[in-house]
Amino acid sequence: MALKENSFYAVRSYYAEVEKIIRFGGTTKETAVRSAFHNLLNSYASQRGLVMVAEVSIKMPNGKIITPDGTLKDSLRQDWGYWESKDEADDLDEEIRKKFAKGYPRDNILFEDSQTAVLIQNDKEAMRVSVSDADALHNLLTEFISFERPEVQNFRKAIELFRQDIPKVTETIRAIILDAEDKSQQFKSLADAFLQLCRESINPQVTQDDVREMMIQHILTEDIFNTIFGETQFHRENNIAHELEKVINSFFTGAAPQRRFGQYQALL
Repeated sequence: MALKENSFYAVRSYYAEVEKIIRFGGTTKETAVRSAFHNLLNSYASQRGLVMVAEVSIKMPNGKIITPDGTLKDSLRQDWGYWESKDEADDLDEEIRKKFAKGYPRDNILFEDSQTAVLIQNDKEAMRVSVSDADALHNLLTEFISFERPEVQNFRKAIELFRQDIPKVTETIRAIILDAEDKSQQFKSLADAFLQLCRESINPQVTQDDVREMMIQHILTEDIFNTIFGETQFHRENNIAHELEKVINSFFTGAAPQRRFGQYQALL
């Protein structure tokens, strides 16, 4: 409730600021009133730890350089949205068409002319509201700053599913390892050799239980790195990890690393 009240306060402050600019300056031109909307955007952006940075030039995939009036940034300088301010004398829809013809991003971009605000998300018009309608403007700005790109949404969902599966997956892998210790001489020999390597390279006190936990963590983290980043450079180049991979492959025979999670997940 407090956040919403603060947001409406920001909207009312915006109205007051625009009225003052018009009264003192005698103009409603974009260049005169744009700063007021910029302040409003930053009031909303701050709720999510974001900042609307003015006039940042961006090189698009097509090679073109664009400079939106504002770019919504996080602390890692990643882009979360864009803002374009137009003059109320302009044809807003025509200006939107021109910007997109120049290659402006269509994932999350807000156009406004101090009379109408149009939010485009995922290449579709998500909302169009009158700037004078405080409730509608609040809803539009909330949608704008809350937007997550599809790949971010998918990542969050994957992490949540992974977190829920971790206890079951861990126990399944541990059971596979214990079974391999009983039934596979090849695995037992490799595991014993790896244990000796760990005692020589890491700590003489390393135990077989430690090795089992290392296997589990290696399998889980490799799947994360391989799935998210598409490569396993650490696992290929780190000597301990490389030797551990040999042990693991002795009971995941013939399985490509990126399919390993599916193997033991199917056992749950």
